[in-house]
Amino acid sequence: MARIGVVIPAAGQGKRMGAACNKLFLALAGRPILAHTLALFEASSQVEEIVVVGSEEDLANIRTLIQEYQIKKVSQVTLGGKERQESVFAGVKALNPAIQRVAVHDGARPLLTLEELNRFFTESEEYSAAIMAIPLKDTIKRVDEKGQVLETPPRERLRAVQTPQIFERELLEDAHRQCAIEGFLGTDDASLVEWLGKPVQVLDGMLENIKITTPEDLWIAESILKKRLRKR
Repeated sequence: MARIGVVIPAAGQGKRMGAACNKLFLALAGRPILAHTLALFEASSQVEEIVVVGSEEDLANIRTLIQEYQIKKVSQVTLGGKERQESVFAGVKALNPAIQRVAVHDGARPLLTLEELNRFFTESEEYSAAIMAIPLKDTIKRVDEKGQVLETPPRERLRAVQTPQIFERELLEDAHRQCAIEGFLGTDDASLVEWLGKPVQVLDGMLENIKITTPEDLWIAESILKKRLRKR
């Protein structure tokens, strides 16, 4: 198996959460959101190294959190850029040169299970780029600037994309370099690889693998964790 490194962008803001600090430091079931996320990758035998990327004002707090929760696979906490894309590239470059495949995962997605993570790693081995995604439940409308409907894309072909996303390191680095040169700004790392014209494989995601963005998301996450505890 290829040597896998993980980049965790952790420069989350608290604006939509209504928090005065980075939302990743907010408590979820008694631990910071970021601690849950890091513990997942710490527990995976397929992960060799983790790099966390944060804003300048958060670096010290991230290092303290890593020490407190004994996340031993973190090799570096490094400074990110203005955009998430710049931060991810900084994280990729900070990984050990021996790392062959890079997984990128949002710090604000703490609910992915170890079983689903390892399944994703195994199923993605044969692809140079692969992402987690789930089918859409709702009908989607494409609208113009006035809010009028232009079309209704067939729902069967649409997916809601999650993280982790995993790539051959050389491919991901090339995509980031080329997009930086051309000024292309993507909404996720897969979009950079797509921009290069390279294939990206979609693999099954996990419905509970939500991104915590609003207070409602935090409440849902608490409910999911409580349900899991009851099943043990």
